[in-house]
Amino acid sequence: MSSKSLAVNLKRVYEEKGPDDGTRVLVERLWPRGISKEKAQIDLWLKEVAPSNDLRRWFGHDPERFTEFCHRYEKELDADEAKAGLEKLSELAQKGPVTLVFATHDVEHSSAMVLRDMLAHRKHS
Repeated sequence: MSSKSLAVNLKRVYEEKGPDDGTRVLVERLWPRGISKEKAQIDLWLKEVAPSNDLRRWFGHDPERFTEFCHRYEKELDADEAKAGLEKLSELAQKGPVTLVFATHDVEHSSAMVLRDMLAHRKHS
């Protein structure tokens, strides 16, 4: 079975759009503060793949809670609405580069990182 490597990048919404970004997908439930839609240059907003408000509040961007956050978030991504969003992301990534755009400062402990890892481990050909 052949596996094609997907080009899925991560970028904060406050960073400039780059030539290698490809399709820019906002993966936040709420629009990020202090940035206009024009400046963000988002191609698609997939709220359904963002963590729920309850999970986001519980996590509070506490690195010590990240492992548990990942488990809870992956369960949320098993819901039908989220699965459809993940499928959309996967389809886009198979066509060309995709940049998951998010607001948090801590890239390493972000929901976007979890999404990128999930996309990398999905079966695709």
